[in-house]
Amino acid sequence: MLRVLWLFAALDAVLLLDTGMLFPRESSSRELKELNGLWAFRADRSPNRNQGFESAWYKSRLAETGPVIDMPVPASYNDITQDPTLRDFIGWVWYEREVTVPTRWITDDGLRVVLRVGSAHYYSVVWVNGVKVTEHEGGHLPFEAEIGTLLRKDPTMPCRITIAVNNTLDLHTLPPGTILYMTDRTRYPAGFFVQNTNFDFFNYAGIHRPVLLYTTPKAYVDDITVVTDFLDDTGLVRYGVSVKGTTSAAMKVTLMDNGGHCVVSSNQASGVLKVPNVNLWWPYLMHENPGYLYSLEVRLKATDESSTSEDVYTLPVGIRTVNVSSTQFFINNKPFYFHGVNKHEDADIRGKGLDWPLIVKDFNLMKWLGANSFRTSHYPYAEEILQMCDRHGIVVIDESPGVGIKDIRSFGNASLTHHLAVMDELVRRDKNHPSVVMWSVANEPAAEMPPAENYFKTLIKHTKALDPTRPVTYITDSNFSRDKGAPFVDVICVNSYFSWYHDPGHVEVIPLQLNTQFEDWYGKYKKPIIQSEYGADVVPGLHNDPPVMFTEEYQKVVLQQYHSVFDQKRKKYVIGELIWNFADFMTTQGIMRVVGNKKGIFTRQRQPKAAAFILKERYWRLANETVHSNVVTQGLSTVHIRWPQTPTWLSQV
Repeated sequence: MLRVLWLFAALDAVLLLDTGMLFPRESSSRELKELNGLWAFRADRSPNRNQGFESAWYKSRLAETGPVIDMPVPASYNDITQDPTLRDFIGWVWYEREVTVPTRWITDDGLRVVLRVGSAHYYSVVWVNGVKVTEHEGGHLPFEAEIGTLLRKDPTMPCRITIAVNNTLDLHTLPPGTILYMTDRTRYPAGFFVQNTNFDFFNYAGIHRPVLLYTTPKAYVDDITVVTDFLDDTGLVRYGVSVKGTTSAAMKVTLMDNGGHCVVSSNQASGVLKVPNVNLWWPYLMHENPGYLYSLEVRLKATDESSTSEDVYTLPVGIRTVNVSSTQFFINNKPFYFHGVNKHEDADIRGKGLDWPLIVKDFNLMKWLGANSFRTSHYPYAEEILQMCDRHGIVVIDESPGVGIKDIRSFGNASLTHHLAVMDELVRRDKNHPSVVMWSVANEPAAEMPPAENYFKTLIKHTKALDPTRPVTYITDSNFSRDKGAPFVDVICVNSYFSWYHDPGHVEVIPLQLNTQFEDWYGKYKKPIIQSEYGADVVPGLHNDPPVMFTEEYQKVVLQQYHSVFDQKRKKYVIGELIWNFADFMTTQGIMRVVGNKKGIFTRQRQPKAAAFILKERYWRLANETVHSNVVTQGLSTVHIRWPQTPTWLSQV
């Protein structure tokens, strides 16, 4: 009974969000029309970057306002052309596409037509046929607008969609930045300015994720929230369905197994579904059947004076629990050790644009590596990536775009208000993913500044109120003594680069300094610790013995020195290790970077460096120990498990 009451309380907290952001899915009642492909594109190169608004480019076809070029969507625009000024462009760019909408979408006034943008960086304004329909602040998260009524005003017109996107960063955006104007005319031309940032990745811009139209009936399922638990072999799924467009409707909620068979059903908009002989959602390499997903189908029937309509939406559901003690992280009441990677949405040519071949390749490489987790450094990744994690059992630390908060002016009320809104959007979008086990609200902020304490206390408290079912963290550096935000987190995540940024070349200091780091943090806060970043740059193919910086041998030694300390501390309070980085990625130009950050264990083209094999051997050994531990605690005498892609010596417990 207490477990059920807790489920109700947890669900009520998540339902504080006022509207839904369900991922668009086709069903018997919903249609999708993808708008990916070539769009007309024009950068506003006027001195104030405001000519497009002053001349109202959205009122006519973009080609009528001046020269346009082809631009693929989704993709960053920076690396598509040979124009260096576009690669580093800061300001407004304009996209346009004309769409033929199916006739039935226009003639059926009982149909909602919604325009959805998966993400655009960083500020967006959207018009349809010259009429503004929405605007959105921030990248990495979706936004949408209902446009059916507008399309029906003139059914003879094509649907002309215009999107203006601005990648300028200031002290109140996430991530923050500053614009520096160079006024010395003996050194810089008129209008010369530089976008300064405090993050180490390239400021790719454009429409990065799919744009689409989708339909729903006027009475529709607006949101679904699930909170899961289990007791013995019975699963508990507490659900709540939010409906819009009607005040009275019949509802059927059905939970189906992965074979499509009905397990349990209900006619209520909220409640607890009891699942007999439950198949829990387990992480990759923690169970022989990882990533098990049920399907929660919601059927909504609404009747008005003249007709009856039905809306159908199906949500994947993984039944699992997450808990934290002072020394361990638990998934389904079993200790879980993060052995994984940090990543970036980054690739040749398309920049941060969603790219399915790259996504599938990365998942194959992570599973080959034996990685069971990753962190979405330093921003929310595409929903499609999280769906892959759900299916494959890859555990995710879901991070906001709060990277590079270094200026004291970025801790003010305006910045905090925006950061809170971003966390609302992030939790609203990702709350139902079983793969997401922790929220990260920021990366390496200047948490020693006096305003940081109230900023992060408010931010973390707000995030916990939105979702009390997951722990909250932010990523800090190794200086524990001045950190004002750490008291409020549930897990300490620490980044450190001993023998790289500190004492470069001296790998012999790593064990001492890393041990001191862990003892200091745990001694002060008594919370479990994840080494959320560590590593060293490597120019692929560069070798030297004895090892020197930037060689493959040096990266190997750095990892081995860290690993020796991890093996001591993971028996106490260290609960994870995430290498920086999975693959090389692009950064802004500077003397510290040679065509990007080279700390990847894979190249940007996803070819392994020597360190990849060091991690592969380690991660499969850790996975084997986890399996053995779970077998012992379950009291089984003999188990034979053969994992996908497992070396022969790891196939038996």
